[in-house]
Amino acid sequence: MHVDAWLQAISPLWICLLVGLVIGVESLGIPLPGEIVLVSAALMAAQGVVDPFWVGVCASAGAIIGDSIGYAIGRKGGKPMFDRLGRRFPKHFGPDHIDKAERYFQRYGMWTVFFGRFIALLRILAGPIAGAVRMPYWKFLIANVLGGIAWAGGTTAVVYYLGRVAEKWLKGFSWAGLAAAVLFGAATMLIVKRRAAKMAAQEALEPVTAD
Repeated sequence: MHVDAWLQAISPLWICLLVGLVIGVESLGIPLPGEIVLVSAALMAAQGVVDPFWVGVCASAGAIIGDSIGYAIGRKGGKPMFDRLGRRFPKHFGPDHIDKAERYFQRYGMWTVFFGRFIALLRILAGPIAGAVRMPYWKFLIANVLGGIAWAGGTTAVVYYLGRVAEKWLKGFSWAGLAAAVLFGAATMLIVKRRAAKMAAQEALEPVTAD
């Protein structure tokens, strides 16, 4: 069963709570399809199935709370925890993944937490690694709150309005307008992701040297 079909089988309240739960658990460091669930719920909001405001609120809350718990877990477990996870789950927590994420923190600090929301790997690892490298919690919290709201609220808003515009143009058979709306919406959603990708490219070209 596809994610959207699964979501349509439950009530609007549980859709919002489920979105927050999945994103929150993903932010703990457990690989789950948080972005897919969020986009599916936002599209359902565009169809009038659920309120987009509460989708965005629950998604933002899940992202912020989940990352904060992940920070606490990483701070308590430290690097040995990632070593154990790397042996059991090399696809997600292998040494290369952890080293790359740590380099982001060394180079970009708070921006890693903020932009990490828009990158699949960092969305899972940002909270635990921030705790493991002892980033001051107040810095982490600011970046976490701003990043969570920008990603969850922004994604919900863009997908919702894109869905509404698409429905309007479909009813009017204006395929050119629909295509323009889709391209505009897609470009809007990719702005921050491209910024994050540029940050990753700079990291690859300029490796951090040991002091």
